[in-house]
Amino acid sequence: MKTIGSVDEGIGLIGAELGVSRWVEIDQSRIDAFADVTMDHQWIHVDAEKAKAESPYGATIAHGFLTLSLIPGVSKDNYRVENAKMGINYGLNKVRFLAAVTTGSRVRVRSKLLDAVKVADDTVNLTVQHTVEIDGGERPAAVAELIARFVF
Repeated sequence: MKTIGSVDEGIGLIGAELGVSRWVEIDQSRIDAFADVTMDHQWIHVDAEKAKAESPYGATIAHGFLTLSLIPGVSKDNYRVENAKMGINYGLNKVRFLAAVTTGSRVRVRSKLLDAVKVADDTVNLTVQHTVEIDGGERPAAVAELIARFVF
């Protein structure tokens, strides 16, 4: 796990792998709860019997946005920003969903610092590439470039 404690430390870590998280299981209750919160109850996510019979995956799958939403919390295993007065999500450059996450799968996040741009003397935008890996999968579930702004 890397620690970033200042604007200059962020700039000094450009190109570095920040860390790899623990595995997190994606069970049906997590998928159902996400469906309730987002009002997205498409059968491929919530109807296990129909998904087993009709889906190309043979099971229900996690929403792409569920996979994406895990990144902020799970990536805390990978790196920490210390001494910041404030941190905010600034946006996303690119998101790709490359493989379905079937119910019962485990995922983890691998994080790499792509860029650090000094916005002011005390402020930096960190662009981190997060790759959501599926345990035993050939391809990642998702790759996302997330930008976070930190004021020190």
